[in-house]
Amino acid sequence: MNGFNVAAELRKEKVNTPILMLTAKDAVPDKVTGLDSGADDYMTKPFETAELLARVRALTRRQGEVIINELSFEDLRLDLSTCDLSCGAKSTHLNYKEFEILKLLMSNPKTAITKEDLIIKVWGYDSDATDNNVEAYISFLRRKIKFVGSKVNITALRKVGYRLESADA
Repeated sequence: MNGFNVAAELRKEKVNTPILMLTAKDAVPDKVTGLDSGADDYMTKPFETAELLARVRALTRRQGEVIINELSFEDLRLDLSTCDLSCGAKSTHLNYKEFEILKLLMSNPKTAITKEDLIIKVWGYDSDATDNNVEAYISFLRRKIKFVGSKVNITALRKVGYRLESADA
């Protein structure tokens, strides 16, 4: 698939990510085709790094801040605006602490998150929360993940912490 097709497909799928085409095709018809297919900007090789960086800055200024509304891992989706966890058509609402724990795990897929990190980031540095609190909320999350029918597991890593894994792995 060439760059023109990729840009067109992204726009067809309503993806608003800025697209800067960087190509050796320098004929005017190629530039027109690239821009008409959905690219926001078009540069030809060879190019100067300073110009490329300036164009990237300009594109990101025009597009504004990128807002992420959802995290996903395998078949599991977490809606950041509603705190809803879903898999396929089935969903359930998470309470604040469940949401914050799962958000940390999904933001760092396949990475171990220690109990200490979870306590500090979810309960707060000066909290009286203990490992038992973390274990209880992990248990709640496991039940909710199972309820929505996901193949994702929260795996305990002895003496390390927790991480998300696919049941298929």
